[in-house]
Amino acid sequence: NYRRPMDGFIIDRSDGRQDGESWTENYEELPGGANISIILESTTKAGVGPRLHKHPYAETFIIRRGWATFTVGTEEFRGHAGQVLIVPADTPHKFSTGPDGYEGVHIHAGVRFVTEWLE
Repeated sequence: NYRRPMDGFIIDRSDGRQDGESWTENYEELPGGANISIILESTTKAGVGPRLHKHPYAETFIIRRGWATFTVGTEEFRGHAGQVLIVPADTPHKFSTGPDGYEGVHIHAGVRFVTEWLE
């Protein structure tokens, strides 16, 4: 669902909404040679997040609202709004959202999602 205005590309929400609320979608094979894939995560629920996994590329988390408990390698910590977290390639990681939910942009340094589930 991409539009091309002039020299760039616009990605519209699949639900047609024009706000940033409750936006949870995955985007792969982005146009324009972006060479990334993106997960948009927005929830008001606690305890949401993937089980332990890793990718053959780095993943960058831009935390926009709330917080989550992240496990990255052998460390566990709270990542909160206003932080950027970078998980290196082949590093096991997972997260679980806090009591008021979470909103983040997860940028995968690959054109397609490649995930090895570890639990």
